Amino acid sequence: MDFLSEIIGETVILGIDSLILGFCVKQLSKCKHILNALQTAPILDIDSTLNKEINKYPNNTIPYVVIRGLVKPLGNPIVSNYNNKVTGVVQRLTIKEHVIARTSAGFWSDQTRTIHEVCNSTPFVLKNGQYSIEVVDALAAELLDLDVISDKFEPMSPGVIDHVWGFFSGVRQRGLQTMEEMLRDGSYITAIGELSRTHSGALKIQPPKDGLPLYLTTATKSSLLKRLASSRDFLRILLIVFGAVAVLASGRIAYKYLKRRKRRELEESMKRQLAAGRKERRAVARERNLTEVQLCVVCTENPKEIILLPCGHVCLCEDCSDNITDNCPICRERIESRAPAFIT
Repeated sequence: MDFLSEIIGETVILGIDSLILGFCVKQLSKCKHILNALQTAPILDIDSTLNKEINKYPNNTIPYVVIRGLVKPLGNPIVSNYNNKVTGVVQRLTIKEHVIARTSAGFWSDQTRTIHEVCNSTPFVLKNGQYSIEVVDALAAELLDLDVISDKFEPMSPGVIDHVWGFFSGVRQRGLQTMEEMLRDGSYITAIGELSRTHSGALKIQPPKDGLPLYLTTATKSSLLKRLASSRDFLRILLIVFGAVAVLASGRIAYKYLKRRKRRELEESMKRQLAAGRKERRAVARERNLTEVQLCVVCTENPKEIILLPCGHVCLCEDCSDNITDNCPICRERIESRAPAFIT
């Protein structure tokens, strides 16, 4: 328990660092998997050759593919809440609360809290001339680039009571931000996902089944590869940093353990030396020519020096008492304690 109290700080650091390290390893593995899949993903055009490409793959499914086309709704598009002239196929409405909050250190800092978010979508396709591909489950996309249609901030005008309450509660209201984002009708985007053909012959792109992400973005494949490579390099740096912290914390724990072990070995050595010295002094100070009644019942050489409790028998010398710890050699009663005995 004493050793645990000595390394509590290093143990906490090592535990937190291990969690962060594990998270970084998981994210790095995921990033590498996506990067490798995206590098080998074919770039296909939405034209008459698309069906021929699908025929080359089993089950008429291409696991990961890059497609670019124009966004077109299959039915009625979604009309913007703030601009009737803007229509789209995916809509995200967000309400955020802006506050000034007091931190644990006593400083005031700006903070933003999302208090409401709703997403709407309508079926749509990526089109190129007379050819099209339906996009399935667009809201499940890991990267979904939306255009900001409206971004309004309504500041609050707090009164004296609000200022007093904010001072004691540690939160001061600044205002509400209302934002509308949409994937516009007619946008030219890149879709990266699993491309398949249904029994009716319709083509669709959807989230892959092997854990790879669906991307609906205005970026190109090359820019996405650069972004993923940058994330991979950053995660590698984090692994090096937190790995070094783990090594230092583990080394510190090992150093304290070895230091404690060396100290205990030194203490044991000193105890043995002191015990040997006491034994030699007892041998010099002991009386000679004792009667048999006065001798230890075990070694029959040294005088009786120890009383065993609770039975009360005085039958052992101090040397033999160190080796007999269970039962009294006279009555076999269990030994609970012992004390020096002086016989005159």
